[in-house]
Amino acid sequence: MLDLERLERIKLYRRPVGQILIGNVVLWPDYNIPTRRTEIVLEGVENLPRWGGAFLAMNHTDRFNYFPLQYRMYRLGLPFTATWVKGKYYENNTIGAALDLTNNIPLPSRGYVITTEFRKATGRPPDEKEYRLMRDLVDGKRAADAPLPDDAGASLEEFLHGTTGSAEQFIEHFDGLFDRMIRRVVELNRRAIRDLQIDVLVFPEGTRSRRLGRGHNGLAQISQHLAADVIPIGCNGSDRLYPGNKPFSRGGRVVYRIGKPLSVDGRELGPYRVEDNVLPFTSEASRRHGERYTAITRVVMDHINDLLDPEYQRSGDEAAGGTRGVERFV
Repeated sequence: MLDLERLERIKLYRRPVGQILIGNVVLWPDYNIPTRRTEIVLEGVENLPRWGGAFLAMNHTDRFNYFPLQYRMYRLGLPFTATWVKGKYYENNTIGAALDLTNNIPLPSRGYVITTEFRKATGRPPDEKEYRLMRDLVDGKRAADAPLPDDAGASLEEFLHGTTGSAEQFIEHFDGLFDRMIRRVVELNRRAIRDLQIDVLVFPEGTRSRRLGRGHNGLAQISQHLAADVIPIGCNGSDRLYPGNKPFSRGGRVVYRIGKPLSVDGRELGPYRVEDNVLPFTSEASRRHGERYTAITRVVMDHINDLLDPEYQRSGDEAAGGTRGVERFV
């Protein structure tokens, strides 16, 4: 699982050996099979920085729509990427090792950390009622001194009052742990953008969807914090290459339209600039600058939408789908 110790072991590289191996051993033969050749088109490739250091914001139509983009960038001699992934993908040690070799940055959400800490203490994930009670505690929606419901269960009682001492101590422990984990995530993004000068690939929707969904504010927060450009990318056709769970292309054509960089101080994002040193991905960041982050996200998502074919553009309902409840984290 992804805890603080595991997060601190993650390293990023300017030339990740895993991406190079996959590109040469898996993708090159796969994309060049004569009977199902894959054509990868990058429109607006001149908008990608030659020396990296930007956030690439792309829609997420299928499990593997980053493969053709990363492969084509590699063949063109452009910088490698690091990709944001969910913390739950590190539950499997083999998958976690593969993610380490291919330059990935896991983002542990508050819900994931709550679920992980409960699992470490009890040996099982919380049920929906247990999760909601703990989440309300750490979000300040439930008073720490409020008595537990009669049906809360012995496991939750032991976790809150036995393992951590009290509900107040549970909240204090959680806040400290989450703060340290987020600082490590920010450090990894800073290393990618500033030290290694590679690009960071982000799917702002946070889930897969054929049509563009609503974006989340994490990208806005970290790009403002690091004063890095955001480059919108519209992916068109990858879902036909990868219709299922297998990482092998069925052949066809995928088009990536790459928009012009959006600078934090530019015409479109400049009016919403967040210059103080608030820590991204935290409740404080959302509380102090939530409206600005939401406006930035809207600008980025509008640009992605403009780069998509009609069949991939957002519909009237922008609400993202995906798994709900504790299942999101296990």
